[in-house]
Amino acid sequence: MSSSPPPLSSSSAGAELAEEDGALKPSTVNRVLMEFLLYLGRSVLLLYPVYLTGSLGLSVSWLLLVMLLLTWWTKNRQWKEARIDCALELQDNETRVIHKELQSALQHASWVHFPEVEKVDWVNKVLEQAWPFFGMFMEKLLRNNIQPAVRLSNPALKMFSFTKVHFGHIPLKITGMKAYTHEVDQREVILDLTINWAGDVDIDAEVKAPITAGVKGLKLQGMIRVILEPLIGQVPLVGGVTFFFIRRPTLQINWTGATNLLDSPAFSSLSEDTIMDIISSIMVLPNRMCFPLIDQVKVDQMRFPMPRGVVRVHLLEARDLMAKDTYMMGLVKGKSDPYAKLRVGNRNFKSKTVKENLHPKWNEVYEFVVHEAPGQELEVELFDEDTDKDDALGRFNLDLGEVKKSKVMDQWFPLEQAQSGEIHLKLQWLSLQTDPHLLKETGDGLACAMLSVYLDNATALPKDQSEFSQHQRGKHGKEPRLTKRTVNPNSFVELSVDKDVQKSKVAYASKDPVWEEGFTFFVHSIKAQQLQVQVKEPEKKVPLGVLSLPLSRLLHVSGMTLDQRFLLERSGATSQIKLKATLRILTEEKPPPKIDPSSASSNRSPPPGSAPLTQSSTPLARNAAAWSQAPAQAPVQAPVQAPVQAPVQAPGSGPKPSGPGSHSLQSPTSSSMRRYDSQSLLSDNSIASSRFDLAEGSRFPEAVRNHSGSFGEIHLTVKYTALRSKLIVLVDACRGLFPCSDSGTDSYVRLYLLPDQTWTHRKRTHVKRRTLNPVFNDKFEFDVSYEEAKSRQLDVAVKNHRMFHTRERKDIGMVLLDLAHLDILKGVTDWFELALPGLKT
Repeated sequence: MSSSPPPLSSSSAGAELAEEDGALKPSTVNRVLMEFLLYLGRSVLLLYPVYLTGSLGLSVSWLLLVMLLLTWWTKNRQWKEARIDCALELQDNETRVIHKELQSALQHASWVHFPEVEKVDWVNKVLEQAWPFFGMFMEKLLRNNIQPAVRLSNPALKMFSFTKVHFGHIPLKITGMKAYTHEVDQREVILDLTINWAGDVDIDAEVKAPITAGVKGLKLQGMIRVILEPLIGQVPLVGGVTFFFIRRPTLQINWTGATNLLDSPAFSSLSEDTIMDIISSIMVLPNRMCFPLIDQVKVDQMRFPMPRGVVRVHLLEARDLMAKDTYMMGLVKGKSDPYAKLRVGNRNFKSKTVKENLHPKWNEVYEFVVHEAPGQELEVELFDEDTDKDDALGRFNLDLGEVKKSKVMDQWFPLEQAQSGEIHLKLQWLSLQTDPHLLKETGDGLACAMLSVYLDNATALPKDQSEFSQHQRGKHGKEPRLTKRTVNPNSFVELSVDKDVQKSKVAYASKDPVWEEGFTFFVHSIKAQQLQVQVKEPEKKVPLGVLSLPLSRLLHVSGMTLDQRFLLERSGATSQIKLKATLRILTEEKPPPKIDPSSASSNRSPPPGSAPLTQSSTPLARNAAAWSQAPAQAPVQAPVQAPVQAPVQAPGSGPKPSGPGSHSLQSPTSSSMRRYDSQSLLSDNSIASSRFDLAEGSRFPEAVRNHSGSFGEIHLTVKYTALRSKLIVLVDACRGLFPCSDSGTDSYVRLYLLPDQTWTHRKRTHVKRRTLNPVFNDKFEFDVSYEEAKSRQLDVAVKNHRMFHTRERKDIGMVLLDLAHLDILKGVTDWFELALPGLKT
């Protein structure tokens, strides 16, 4: 997905490597000579039969027959050697081998080996009953979505079509389910499902007559995490469902048709790895499948929530590794040339190679973004570097939930799948903070912050570079009509911070492409670095638009987040890209204090006069009690386990300035839906209420007072024109307004540029009747200087238009924009959530 930055190494390790490279040892010369001779011998051995067949005028069939017999002999020999090795291992360690063979041969479910994993036969019965309908859904998905995408991906596949789609009669089976209750918030449910599917799938496709391809049977094994969040007090009780693979699953496919060649050993691993890469780009962390069930849940925060933290891994050294190198045709036993591969999710690194050393020292540092802990694992694999195929020296896996719990781990870990060997790692857990005062930039190459970017969509992209170049030169008239009409462009986005470049998927044939992908970058200098965004064509790789965003700008906005549409440079006149950029400061956390068992036993009984220790005195219970007993006007405090939480204003506590990424009003209900160490699914940022231009004593209608959902959103464009010295506000539309009657709502929008709130300064749109999604397209201008505009606040209210006066409020929803936090020179266009903070019951 991305090109990883080079690993960070200490100066001592570099000096040591330089000393090793400076002197050429005799053993190195002998090994290079022997490897060269072996290479020549293998080349002659492989090419001589081809030369002999051609010189004697024999048919190629003889050569193929010899290769077939050689392959059969090799497979047979490997099978015999495997039987002999198993017999020798059984003789050496009978108990361990029998236990291992029983686990693999009997294929016991995970609930047999782990007591916290539950047996869920009832779920499998539900899946068996619903499987035919799942097949119908997948058939529609393949024909309506996948088939057009394949045709657009390559001109050679424009005739591609599915001729048969059948997902078989064998349903997916869940062999175990683990539910997390103590590690998560009370408003979410996390389930880990171990799946095992040996399906009788039968899918045929026609690439181009008479070329056909297909799949007939597959095996899929892995673990899916399902998150039900947030839990709400109304139907359907769950705000959204998210599921994903924590680690890459295993896949085996039986190909048919022209793709039957992929079943051969030379191509099977290639084909299955390619398909797994496609699955990983959709369903393996950090990618997720999300289905919101209520309108209040933000899809972008659901699909790409803020990561749990960052793990800094110090790869220090290893000892007692296995010797894999041999000399003189295996007569002399040598050492190994070890190197390490580290992986967390889809991000991986490779260390330097230490030549001829069974006790290597690397002293390198790597940083990984952690999206789920517990759940995600650090995978470390050691290899001996060879010219042909690298030999495995062992591996080690560590659940990053242990690092999060301990904060700092510095110890030796034994290698698995190896006769001997240990690896020394130091792991640090870094939390994500929003306080700029915690920023500490160091000169050792370590990251000081993390940048999270959610790429949403773009609008009005040019078809090619010539389209916007003609507009820039002022060419109009009949010339564009005489040219041949071009199709909409294929486009992808390239995001980069210095040398770290990451690319999005390709959106085909659209001037308004939608990507909906998330990316993370490590930041070393906030003041010097910037985010570069380029929209490109995959064929020509010509930029269709460019955006540069200095990271220092994020330090001065609310929540260190920008969530808006940006105008693209070197693009069309109205070309925009919508993305959300969030900056977080990396902060080292101190490990929890170690409790002495003797002191812990002496402190079990409470001192005289103190309150007894009950369940409600635990941090989690105290939080729950705080939510239920907090007065309406008191500021709500964040859960104690959350890393950072800004104070949240309760309804009626007054306005609060906000930035462009803050478009919703927080309430105790939405704030309590926050996960302990992650962003809430509901909007974390808020804009305080507008001023009321009605009597304070008037009440809202009873239907409004009883409403607990969203009051809708309003789409605004705010821009200052320096040439005319005017502040321009475009009221575009509203959506999802509160229904004031059975026939809809008669609504209009009222504006004040505070502190001017007299009748002469009041501006309003025309009335749109009987609709919950009115479109206004009204423009308003305010005669103010730029300095004065930056000190003002824009008060926007959506109101219900009624012919007769009543004593009840007409407000539907309100928004207060602090222009000091908006880039009004460049312009801000976004949807803003409506709220009623002055709601009185």
